[in-house]
Amino acid sequence: MFIGEYTYSIDEKKRLSVPPKFRRQFKKGAVITRGLDNCLFLYSRDEWEKLAKKLSEMPLSRADARGFSRIMLSGAMEVDFDNLGRILVPDYLREYAKLKKKAVVAGLYNRVEIWGEDEWKAYKEKTEKEAGDIAERLNELGV
Repeated sequence: MFIGEYTYSIDEKKRLSVPPKFRRQFKKGAVITRGLDNCLFLYSRDEWEKLAKKLSEMPLSRADARGFSRIMLSGAMEVDFDNLGRILVPDYLREYAKLKKKAVVAGLYNRVEIWGEDEWKAYKEKTEKEAGDIAERLNELGV
């Protein structure tokens, strides 16, 4: 399980540290891809395989299914951790997520999200203001 929020610098070689307590869950490998809201998703190999299977089973006849699958699957890349627990974030994903010098690494149970520091701050401020309304809508879904 991934939980917590951490801020790390991206070094000159475009590497980003992953929190030490998260690294244990990536022993079988990791996959990084485009996420939603202009962040990146980092999955363990096992979680990625579950998601990729679901995406591959969506109907090709549905434009929204094709589009979502394309965004998630074509943007995906396997990543390796170096001895210091860093991953290399590909240029196209850094650009997508607007990663500059600092990134926020946030644990969200079965995945890790990677955000540009400014984008995370803006998203979090907006969402925190709307938390009551969001809670009411989620209540309608049984959450």
